[in-house]
This record gives sequence, structure tokens and C-alpha cells, in this order.
Amino acid sequence: MADNIQTEMTSVASSSQESAHQSSNSASSPSADGAHHSSSAAASSPHIDAALNETLFPSDSYTSDTKTYWADLPFWEKTSWINAQSNAEARRELGEIGRMFKRDPLSPIRAYFSNYVITGLGLFVEGYTLFSIGNLSPLFKAVWPQCWKNHTVCDENWLHAIDYLEIVGIIIGQILVGIEGDWIGRRFGMVQDALVMTLGSVMLTAMWGTSLNGWVICYAWSVFIYGIGVGGEYPMTSTRAMEGTGTGRAATTGDRMHRGRKVSLSFLMQGWGQLANQGVLIIGLLIFHGSLNGPYSETSTQWTFRVQFGIIAAFTLYLAYIRYYRMKYQDAALQTAKKRLNTSGYDLVSLKLSLHHYWHRLLGTAGGWFANDFFFYGNKIFSGVFISIITNNAGGLETTWVYNMYNIIISLVGYYMAALLIDHKQYGRKWMQANGFVADFILFIIGAALYNTLTVPGSGIKAFQAIYFLSSFFNQFGPNSTTFLLAAEVFPASIRATSHGVSAAVGKLGALAPAILYNYIDNHTKFWVVSWFGLLGWVLTMVFIPDTTGLDLREQERYWECVVQGREQDYHGVAVHPRHLSLYERVVLKRHRHYDPELDRQQKLQELEALFHSSKAEKGAAEDEVEGEMLEEDLQLYFQSLADSQAAGKKLQTPASSSAKHPSKLAEIEKRL
Repeated sequence: MADNIQTEMTSVASSSQESAHQSSNSASSPSADGAHHSSSAAASSPHIDAALNETLFPSDSYTSDTKTYWADLPFWEKTSWINAQSNAEARRELGEIGRMFKRDPLSPIRAYFSNYVITGLGLFVEGYTLFSIGNLSPLFKAVWPQCWKNHTVCDENWLHAIDYLEIVGIIIGQILVGIEGDWIGRRFGMVQDALVMTLGSVMLTAMWGTSLNGWVICYAWSVFIYGIGVGGEYPMTSTRAMEGTGTGRAATTGDRMHRGRKVSLSFLMQGWGQLANQGVLIIGLLIFHGSLNGPYSETSTQWTFRVQFGIIAAFTLYLAYIRYYRMKYQDAALQTAKKRLNTSGYDLVSLKLSLHHYWHRLLGTAGGWFANDFFFYGNKIFSGVFISIITNNAGGLETTWVYNMYNIIISLVGYYMAALLIDHKQYGRKWMQANGFVADFILFIIGAALYNTLTVPGSGIKAFQAIYFLSSFFNQFGPNSTTFLLAAEVFPASIRATSHGVSAAVGKLGALAPAILYNYIDNHTKFWVVSWFGLLGWVLTMVFIPDTTGLDLREQERYWECVVQGREQDYHGVAVHPRHLSLYERVVLKRHRHYDPELDRQQKLQELEALFHSSKAEKGAAEDEVEGEMLEEDLQLYFQSLADSQAAGKKLQTPASSSAKHPSKLAEIEKRL
């Protein structure tokens, strides 16, 4: 089979080189058994031979000598290989950053902003605005106690509705925009999110009423509108960050090795949004009131909260501009996947098949997100309990805001630690999520069991400080970062945004639950209740979540294509490797039984050979003979470029000779490969 491919490569290389007035030489290529066979071809055919090997056995996933997939290695050999690869990649990246800094000291910062900040800017404005609602609550209670504290002039139900409608709006946005992202496209969903959030920001800035109660009602509905835009950010930002914009070997290598980091660094912009909001509120009150100490005037309070909403409205409008005019998307790849599978992603057959085949993964991602949000938002809701215990009830607004800023900074440390280790093959996202759940479970169980002792003034301050800050750290260095990634990563492209949206929506029910429940239980009971959601999250993660660290998502698409066509048993690649399946899939469904590296290698060679024949058929049937010749030339140029990039240690670039007439052909062939 490989000899047939090499023969075709020889013919293609010869014809393309003749047209370019270059000389022909000899080539060799590996056969199916790994031996090399010589034939006449280009002088660089040994490099082309290496490029073919790199296509079948990429060096970031297979050993260089035995071509063994990394997850098939014995434990200590695997550990050694993973550490060597991670260290080599770290040295390469640090070296590249150093070279960038020498050329232009600001270029690493620009690269960080273009790759991560711009992608996660929607989550920045979301974190800024949503958490400002909680931050403003103690200020409003201090200025308008008759409304926000004593409820003598305002309906208490409408005050609670501010939190409820916020979460309901987010749930609607997550499901609605998740469907739109898979059905219409990523670009449509992301631009729509930004415009809806812009509208919500303007409403929040200008909200008013003829009475305090009317103002509260306007506030609640403004938050609801804003929440719809926020909800769409979850499926859209994750899928866009994960899918990226690149093609070719360099893009897929980076995807396998750094996909989690790219999503995490985009997601942690939510933490920067929280920090920015708390900082803006403190600065605003200092400007308009003169200090952080009460009593606060209505005028200074109005200026403070309206200006901080107005600032983010300008950012959100700029976000809409960037997404419409400046961002690039992989909508074409999404449509190609749908066309190849002959599905829209929303026909009845596809939906039934996805729910039937992946219901357990959806249970794991949605249930894990529910448990996490119960922790995350529950912690935010009764953070005042922690602060009052830590400060012995001596703190006012200033103390609350300062301690909240400390907590956000510690959370950001957790975010960055997650980004650092989320792609490490020996740890990765599944263990990070499971360990984060366990850590939070232990911390809150300690708080619940020793509550009466720790709440005695002066006796438990340091312990409660540790529980408060460590729970925030492990929540970010755990499920709050990983649920966002896994809910998109474990599903094929055609249903990715929808599955992520559904998972995030169920997660927000986990945020809604404590917002309602905590109105009816005491502080001690809150600790007992929230603890068990850590244990629930750990169980769901260990049973239903697969470890997709290091998995090539193209393999997931190959597997899904076989499932859609009713021939699941014909797929033998790494997508069904035991390492990349959940415990339920291994023990109950036994989906790993079809994994066979040798059969998978033969199938890939057959697919490559079919691609050559398809190229020749298109050439023979084409009305424009030159266009047909260029299609074959592109295939040869793909391997030649791959070989050149290997030899030079550079990223794969589209050859200049292929770009004159149809620059998209090479990218198209790479996607098919």
C-alpha cells in the first residue's frame, strides 16, 4: 500500500518539478511494515519520507524509534517520555520568547494579548459586570437601607429577582447561542453576544424608576438582558479558543500540546474582569465620595455605579467591532465536517444519535458543572459569612471590598496554575478537576465539622482564612477551569457548541440553587450543604469524564464519522484508547475493544492512498487541466513543505508556488489529511 502511495508521490513530484524546470532524483518511502523502498523522485525524498512518517506518527504523540503511542508506554517509560517532551517544549517556548524580546521587547505582550486576551475579552466584560452586581449590594444596602435592607419601600421578591433573572438569562443564552454556534456559525454567535451585552450594559448604565422599587425592577430586567449575552459567551469562547484559526501540522501539533492552555488563558479573563471591577469601584468611590468610609451620599453612589457600568459598555461595543471585523473563525471547517457527515447537527437523527452515544459524557460535563457552580457561586454568596468571621464582625464596605480583592488575586493564581498544568499528559484536565473537587470537599467538611469551634471570636480566624482562600484557589486550579474546557472538548465539532451550552446551562442551575436555598438555611447548614457537591463532582468526574489530554481532535472526528455511518467497529484509532475513555465507557460499554494501532495505521495509509486517487480523478474530470494539475501539485507540496519544516525546525508554511492560483487548496488537503 505504501509502495502505491510512493509511486503516486513519485509521479506527482516528477510532473510538478518538470513544470518548475527542476531536476528529478530518487526517493524512498516506508512501506506498511516499516521498511524503506527506493524509487525515482525528488532529491528531497528522504525528507518527504520523514514527512509521511510525521503525518502518521507525529513526534508529539509517538515515540521516535518504535512509533508507539505515548499512552501505550509502560508507566515509568511513559513518565520519562512525557517529562522529556514537556521540558523540551518549555525550553523551545522560552527560547522563542527570549528571541521575541530581543527583537522587540513588547512583542511577547502583544502576542499574549492577540492569542488570549482578545479571545477571552467577552469573559472579561462578563466577569466585570456580573460580579459588580454582588459587589454593589453592600453599597446599596448602606445608602438605601429602606429598600435593600429593610424592604419597607421595595418588594423583597424583586430584590431576589435580580439574582434569579441574571441566572435565567444566562441559561437562555447558553442554550440559544450554543445551538446558533453549531447551526449558523461561531462568528454569528460571538458577534450577537457582544451586541446583546452592549445593549445590557447601556440599560444598566441608564436604569431609572419613578420610585426605588421601580428602579429595582428596571435593574432586574437589565441584568436579565445582559445575562442572555453572557450565557452565549461560554459555548462561543470555549469553542473558538479550542478550534483556533490555524491549519496544518504546526496548528495540530500546537492543538494537541497546548489546546487546554489556550482555552484556560482565555477563560481566566473572567478573573481579570472581577479584579478590574473591584478596582474600578474602589477608585470610583474614592473619586466621587472622597473615601471608602461611610456614610455615603446618594449622589456619589449614583456616579460610582453608573460610571463603572458605562466603562464596560464602551469595552463591549469595541468587542463587537473586533469580532465582526478583525477575528478569524473556523466556520468553514465546521461546515465541512457537517457536509462530510451529511448532517446539519440538528436533524432528528443526529440529535438522537449524539444523545444515545454520548449521554454519559453529557451527564458528566453537565453534572460536574452543576456541582462546581454550586461551590463557586455558593462561595460568592456567603463570602460575607467568611469575612465577618475573619474580621470578628468589625468590617464595613471597605473591609468587604478589600478582602474580596485578596480573594480574587488568589483565584487568579489558581487560574494560571491551571493553565500551566492542564496540558501535562501525566496530570491533565481530568485529574485537575477531580483533585479540585476533593480539595474543596475536604475544606468545607472541615469548616462544617468545626464550625462551632472556629466561629468563637479569636479562635478560628486563621483556619477560616485558610478555608476561604484555599477553596477559591482549588476551585480555579480545578473544576472552574476544567469544566469550561471539557464540556466542549469531549464532543465532536458538529455538536460541540450545543453540548457546551447545555452543560453550562445545567451548571447555572447549580448557581441558582444556592441563591434560593441560602435564603432559608443558617450559616452552619450552608457549609454542610455545599460540601457534598464537591464529593458529587468528584464521582461524576471519575466515572463519566474521559481524559482528552493530548488527544488529537481530528481522531475524534474520524471516530464520530464511523459512528454516524453505523460502523463504529471499523475505527481503531486513539480516540478509543483506554486512556481517552471514561471509566463508564471502558467498563460498561467496552469501547476500547476496537483499539488496534496496527489496523489504524493501515487505515490511515488507505485513506492517504484514496486521497491520491481522488486527486487524480479530479484532474481527469476537470474541465480546466491546469487546475487539475495544481491539485496534485498541492499534495506533493504539502509533503515537501512538511519535510522542509522538519529540516528547518519551522512552522509549516504554504509554499509560494501554490498560492498563485488557489491558496486555499493546501489548507483543504491538510484538513482532509
